[in-house]
Amino acid sequence: MKLLSRKATCNTHGQDSSYFLGWQEYEKNPYDEIKNPTGIIQMGLAENQLSFDLLESWLANNQDAAGFKKDGQSIFRELALFQDYHGLPAFKKALVEFMAEIRGNKVTFDQNKIVLTAGATSANETLMFCLAEPGEAFLLPTPYYPGFDRDLKWRTGVEIVPIQCKSSNGFQITAPALEDAFQEAQKRNLRVKGVLVTNPSNPLGTTITRRELNLLLSLITEKGIHLISDEIYSGTVFNSPGFVSVMEVLKDMKCESSQVWNRVHVVYSLSKDLGLPGFRVGAIYSNDDMVVSAATKMSSFGLVSSQTQYLLAALLSDKKFTRNYISENQKRLKQRQKLLVQGLQKAGISCLKSNASLFCWVNMKHLLSSNTFDAEMELWKKIVHQVKLNISPGSSCHCTEPGWFRVCFANMSEETLNLAIQRLKSFVESMNINNQSHHQLLKNSRRKSLTKWVLRLSFDHDREPEER
Repeated sequence: MKLLSRKATCNTHGQDSSYFLGWQEYEKNPYDEIKNPTGIIQMGLAENQLSFDLLESWLANNQDAAGFKKDGQSIFRELALFQDYHGLPAFKKALVEFMAEIRGNKVTFDQNKIVLTAGATSANETLMFCLAEPGEAFLLPTPYYPGFDRDLKWRTGVEIVPIQCKSSNGFQITAPALEDAFQEAQKRNLRVKGVLVTNPSNPLGTTITRRELNLLLSLITEKGIHLISDEIYSGTVFNSPGFVSVMEVLKDMKCESSQVWNRVHVVYSLSKDLGLPGFRVGAIYSNDDMVVSAATKMSSFGLVSSQTQYLLAALLSDKKFTRNYISENQKRLKQRQKLLVQGLQKAGISCLKSNASLFCWVNMKHLLSSNTFDAEMELWKKIVHQVKLNISPGSSCHCTEPGWFRVCFANMSEETLNLAIQRLKSFVESMNINNQSHHQLLKNSRRKSLTKWVLRLSFDHDREPEER
């Protein structure tokens, strides 16, 4: 008799992905400016550490909220006692107003249609449980966040079918790619229940265009399926074109009374925009009352603590702070992204043009020994072990083209980023020198072979009369 379940003993969590393996290598030898200056620099973690000073300044000036007080009186007991899974109304109100502010107040959100979850990971999994049965499928455009193989599939039994996007058009979603994905699902005898996109994209760092959103909404209308828009990077858009939420497009199309209105669901989190992944604050927004009801019940398995909700309700209700934070954080992200892009350009490495998020989608095809994913993994291992940088290979994001890598820039100091760029630049230079030396050796070898051939031909020619 087996003592453990199949779930406990199976190997479908995705922990063996190179995305997670890179983290493990980093943890064995983490870079530290003083203690371990030759260690591995973590560039595979999409954390926003650029605006902590703004948050810390607010906390210092708002001692009541930080100390769990109200009007100078402690409310620790009230917060420490049992809270139901619906969440604190004050926090839900502040959160939906913050979501609207990030979207330029072009759309508003009803706090009664939001479900709090322990981060976006929990939100996405909960939606899978609500919208699909085990063995049914969701379509995801490639490249996509490697963690989705775990978040969407592991416990739910839902399958992922990729929508194959290509670099020739900046990895944008097209009608033929959507149709190909549907046909692939049919070949695999999978019923498609919906499409999930990240907007802005992880790992591309680009916003989805209005044309693509219209295409997706037309598809789900035609097929009678769902659309999940994971918008956890919506507040990180630092350049034009601006962010367009799927909810804005729905509103412009006047879909409030149509069936598609209930089949579009938004995932949000404070992990990226506020840089608070440790607080585990995520949310599902849906116009479908049954989805809201079911997701709320499921949220009891991953609640946001009352203390966290109280603190963040006060912070997000401070409109002067949120307005300044959004603006300043976006400005800092823009400066940091520019630093990485220009540094890589000096090393002869280009990036996909991006306007959002905490990372760049970097093209290193020219550094591959061959146009294969084996060569990509070979290069990735060199970068991790020799260059001492943990970056995420495109194959871990299911990219169809070898040679792309996701490189994060917001989880370290400017000095550390400059060091990382210098390490990569030195590596590329050494590769170029080695390639030049290899080519020179080949050239010399060919020259020697040609010389020997000419000498032999000459020798044979001189002997011909005697042989006759």
